[in-house]
Amino acid sequence: MTLQELKLNFFTELNTLYPATEIESFFYWLTQAYLKLSRLEVALQPEYKIEEIAIKNFQQATLQLKKFEPIQYIVGETEFFGFPFRVNPSVLIPRPETEELVAWIVEDFKNNKNSLKLLDVGTGSGCIPISLAKSLRQLEVTSIDVSAKAIETAKENAEVNEVEITFLEQDILKVEKLEENFDIIVSNPPYVRELEKEMMQENVLEHEPGLALFVSNEDPLIFYRKISELAFDSLSEEGILYLEINEYLAKETVQLINEIGFSFVEVKNDIFGKARMIKASRTSN
Repeated sequence: MTLQELKLNFFTELNTLYPATEIESFFYWLTQAYLKLSRLEVALQPEYKIEEIAIKNFQQATLQLKKFEPIQYIVGETEFFGFPFRVNPSVLIPRPETEELVAWIVEDFKNNKNSLKLLDVGTGSGCIPISLAKSLRQLEVTSIDVSAKAIETAKENAEVNEVEITFLEQDILKVEKLEENFDIIVSNPPYVRELEKEMMQENVLEHEPGLALFVSNEDPLIFYRKISELAFDSLSEEGILYLEINEYLAKETVQLINEIGFSFVEVKNDIFGKARMIKASRTSN
């Protein structure tokens, strides 16, 4: 089978399930993963002969895509903030808006050469703490998660990206006090309310870990309350708390953080104009 024939078969199998642009994107993900061919190489080599093992890999991937499994889980990796990350169903697939949160922190501290302690709450794939450790070498990073499988994945990603991070298995909701002080605390905790499920895509609902996504309708800010309380007690005098937030609950989240005692709270919109990030501190920065 040639590359051109493979592409035609791939599109034919999926054209009733996905838009053509998305199918094309999937195809390039798979040609890179299974054939080690770039987009340009695919375009220039339509008669490239495909080996049997690669054909079987594409057939298996097609079956998984028909079940709406995320392409990142199928190939087992993705890219975040320019760095490679392994992903699997035990961790969320990193989102572009989370890259914006990381970029905000990097921008704030890129000229600070002092040694700083950072705590990440909700490790997941490790995309936040690892990207920050790679980008800000002055950081001493600790990251916690309730999921042992998530921590295992994050440790693999730390090795891949050659950074040292202290990973701890902890349920943040059961932590009464952080054992040390930090200069930066960052978190992208669960914040999607049950009532928002109907707005989400099937591939997310059926395949990504609900533990890392959903909170109850009755107390949707449970993680923000706990993390902010711990941060208020454990941040250094000029320390900063950074949070990714639910765009529909920005006002309520700011009010909560103010009530806990943070004097300065800034909301930042993502590239789509949605309120998705918060920075909080005792003093203006």
